[in-house]
Amino acid sequence: MKTKIFCDIADFKTIKFFNKKSIVDGFTTNPSLMRLAGAKNYKDYSLKILKVCKKKPISFEVFADEPKEMLKQAYKINTWGKNVYVKIPVVNSKGLFMGSVIKELSDKGIKLNITAVYTYEQTTKIYKSLNKKTKSIISIFAGRMADKGKDPLPIFKKSISLTKKNKNIEILWASTREAYNYIQAKQLKCNIITMPPKVINQISSFGKSFKSMTVDTVKGFLTDSKKSKFRL
Repeated sequence: MKTKIFCDIADFKTIKFFNKKSIVDGFTTNPSLMRLAGAKNYKDYSLKILKVCKKKPISFEVFADEPKEMLKQAYKINTWGKNVYVKIPVVNSKGLFMGSVIKELSDKGIKLNITAVYTYEQTTKIYKSLNKKTKSIISIFAGRMADKGKDPLPIFKKSISLTKKNKNIEILWASTREAYNYIQAKQLKCNIITMPPKVINQISSFGKSFKSMTVDTVKGFLTDSKKSKFRL
């Protein structure tokens, strides 16, 4: 089974570049990435992206905090394109599970990407709320877990086991920190991994021998010492 690679970015030029690359199967964005990209008008900027990304799946997240407003935003975002996944946080800022929002949208056939997931219990609750006939993604934040000293692998193993019989529900490895995470995701048979452009570029050098890596590393040290004109 192929582990699809999504690019985690909202920068227009970067999306335009990677949309042409076969290594990238889709894109994920969030309000923080949109702000970083300089988006002033959320809808206008998203529609600009969709002019170059017409077929590959792309996620746009709601930024409301109350269920009713989330639903309003979700319905609007869904109209932007057939390749759009509406991103819904598993809980709001008060920690309340957004199950009612997930269920209503999923039952209407709206493709969802449920984000900010950190536990198997959350995955289970999301899975129960989703309509199994509607395409959906559950994004588990592996990197942020690892940053806090938590092993994300057990959660992925159980979550993938839970959803593997349903082809419409995909597990996504989110907050990727290094290229090796791609190997880990593949070994787990994770459906998708989303990563920043830098890590995607690193994957292209997979298979390089340790011998050549050693020589390249030493050459780098030597070059920098000459540029600095070090003397002893």
